Amino acid sequence: MWPEQGWALLHLLLVASLSQAEEMVCKLREDPENPHISKDGDIMLGGMFSFHSSWKNRDDTYMHKPLLNFRAFQYAQAVLFSIKEINNSTDLLPGIKLGCKIYDTCGSIPRAVRMALAMVNGNEEVFVSSDAPCTRPAEIQTIMGETSSSLCRAIATVLGPFHLPMISHFATCACLSDKVKYPSFLRTIPSDYYQSRALAQLVRYFGWTWVGAVRTNADYGNYGMAIFTEAAEQLGICLEYSVAFFRTDPPEKIRQIINIIKHSTSKVIVTFLSHMDLDILIHEFSQYNLTGYQWVGTEAWIFDSQTAAMDTHHILDGAIGLFIPKAHVSGMKEFMLDVKPLNSSGNELFTEFWEGLFNCKFNQSDLSNENEKVCTGDEDITEIHNSFTDMSLMPIFNNVYKGVYAVAHALHNILGCNETFLRNRTDMNTKHPQHILQHIKNIRFKTKEGDEVYFNENGDPAAKYEIINWQPTQNGIVDFVTVGLYDASLPADRQMNIENKTLIWAQNSLQVPLSVCSEKCPPGTRKVLQKGKPVCCYDCIRCAEGEFSNITDSITCERCPSEFWSNEKRDACVKMEAEFLSYEEIMGCLLTAASLFGTCMTCLVAYIFFRYRKTPIVRANNAELSFLLLFSLTLCFLCSLTFIGQPSQWSCMLRHTAFGITFVLCISCVLGKTIVVLMAFRATLPGSNVMKWFGPVQQRLSVVGFTLIQVLICILWLTISPPFPFKNFREFKDKIIIECALGSAIGFWAVLGYIGLLALLCFFLAFLARKLPDNFNEAKFITFSMLIFCAVWITFIPAYVSSPGKFSVAVEIFAILASSFGLLICIFAPKCYIILLKPEKNTKKNMMGKGAPKTS
Repeated sequence: MWPEQGWALLHLLLVASLSQAEEMVCKLREDPENPHISKDGDIMLGGMFSFHSSWKNRDDTYMHKPLLNFRAFQYAQAVLFSIKEINNSTDLLPGIKLGCKIYDTCGSIPRAVRMALAMVNGNEEVFVSSDAPCTRPAEIQTIMGETSSSLCRAIATVLGPFHLPMISHFATCACLSDKVKYPSFLRTIPSDYYQSRALAQLVRYFGWTWVGAVRTNADYGNYGMAIFTEAAEQLGICLEYSVAFFRTDPPEKIRQIINIIKHSTSKVIVTFLSHMDLDILIHEFSQYNLTGYQWVGTEAWIFDSQTAAMDTHHILDGAIGLFIPKAHVSGMKEFMLDVKPLNSSGNELFTEFWEGLFNCKFNQSDLSNENEKVCTGDEDITEIHNSFTDMSLMPIFNNVYKGVYAVAHALHNILGCNETFLRNRTDMNTKHPQHILQHIKNIRFKTKEGDEVYFNENGDPAAKYEIINWQPTQNGIVDFVTVGLYDASLPADRQMNIENKTLIWAQNSLQVPLSVCSEKCPPGTRKVLQKGKPVCCYDCIRCAEGEFSNITDSITCERCPSEFWSNEKRDACVKMEAEFLSYEEIMGCLLTAASLFGTCMTCLVAYIFFRYRKTPIVRANNAELSFLLLFSLTLCFLCSLTFIGQPSQWSCMLRHTAFGITFVLCISCVLGKTIVVLMAFRATLPGSNVMKWFGPVQQRLSVVGFTLIQVLICILWLTISPPFPFKNFREFKDKIIIECALGSAIGFWAVLGYIGLLALLCFFLAFLARKLPDNFNEAKFITFSMLIFCAVWITFIPAYVSSPGKFSVAVEIFAILASSFGLLICIFAPKCYIILLKPEKNTKKNMMGKGAPKTS
């Protein structure tokens, strides 16, 4: 034997410990306890299938009789059909006949390992005492089977050191792709590595983020569900529960699983179950009358008509899952239904198969009930309908077909099949199995139906699946409808393709069932995880002001860009409303009207004064300063208009400088008039010559001088740090206040301070002259006007500072208009009253009344 034999024997000892009832020895004759199907040939293939669900010992160790597995007979027929086709071919292995030895593993790992070792040793007779070493060269070139992933793992572990190829048609466990542990294992069905991920994508495609999981407690279920769980987490799918069981588990454990499912909130059940385990679970579901669940299945049962037939309570109606693509092999169905050739397998196995197939007995004494009848041997297979006559698993039979042909093509390449093939054939059984394994791994061919066959570096075929939907028909038969395809070889965004077909869901609903822990968070909200629960369970919190989310199930809310604000629904950002004092709004219109009214009133007063400029009251009140004061008041009223409208670079500079200069001009005129009054009365004193120092020229110079100082202040302000338009985001969250920033606060307060200084000086001088004779009381009116002016601007400061946005501008305009109206009314209204309504008082005599200065 090969150097690795010691390692294999260690595994053999470990496996042997699992079975105490059977002793491991070499036998030199056929053991009747190991029924098998055989076919002679030049080159022999091995086969391992579970013809029985459990092994029956002849000494009645087990009280129950083993059940026949008709599916295994179908797989055996597929092997025989493939061999027959190859032997009849003139292109593939011409002149060479393939044969086979197919063993019954009975679903037992210890038995399967012993059968595998028997085929490795090339000894037909095993398990009897013998002194001869088991070192004959292997007659079996490749082993076909098994169906179960657990059995394949055990067999492949033992076969690995001997490099004897093993090709499975139905073992999908991803663990078998590990070439370090299982170097000689290959398969013609895709790995669950792809199926598990495809199932996760399928679940996510329909929006199911809260699902339950049930698996077979074996390699197939445990490995497959582990990969599914990992892929599901990556796609944001949460498992509410994940339970495992095996068909031999006690009923209490099955009931515990049922209770878990009953008390769950998820409505989708993802399964990695064998069809036998699923039958047990469905039976329990029917006992508890549990319906309305959406089942997601794997290739193990999703296309099995026998499983559909056993679902009498329609629990699985609407199920969806993955199955390998449909296949057709011409001639295979007819061959499989011709069971007579199986008689060559040996009387006992064929007799048991025939009796089970037709529910009859060859010995009348074996009849156990009235439904059974005596077998005649001429029963017609077309008259029965059971799992053997069911061809729904033709894609799996096609996998067996591909496996046999893969071996044939490898042998064809090894032998060369030319004029020297006879010599090569003689040496075939002396070739090391590793040589055959390498050729099988490297083959690439197409079957007669056009299917391409090859193995990747892991010994797996290309992963392609059909998406199957269970759609019940009116006669109660389930129709397996292909509704989509999955191809793992395509880019990720194109791997799954759901066709535009009507799908049937649980309870024959046409609407996709909902299975989520929490409803989707609409745009305008964000997800906040619930404490102690999976990530699929969350609350939807509304986005804060100024934030938005425009997608469903958003994790965070994004901040709106500058100059934008979230709308009421918080699902979009809208441009902030730009707020400034405009001419269109009511307040702007009122202030504009007041400004224009003041301007008109000032112009009217100026017209009256001009019209009556030669009358004593106009001449007595310093007509030149009066007209200059009226002009400055007109400018004061008009400068308030510069504060209305959207601020710009020029308007910001103009409004403050125009306001400062015009008001200084106005106060300078008032101050000049006040000084003139004081000087006029001071000039009446004996020996006083004051008026020559404050004549018309000096009056003009004083006004110009005071005004130039303000002009100089404004020039410095505009030069160093002028006002500029500014977008204020601080006052309101959802509005942009477009205002004029002061630039230099010192410049602004210097302008106001200078105006205030002149106003206080004017008020002080007017206050001193308040007791002048009644006939000449302009000083009293100036005092009142300055009192109003100062009161307005003193109250302006706190009101201006505390007013938000455009209201601060309105306060400043109001202060300008109020102080202007105060000056206009207090100084000019009494004179206009006398001019227009009391013309009899508008005389020089009245002006020169008691106490009046003679120089006036």
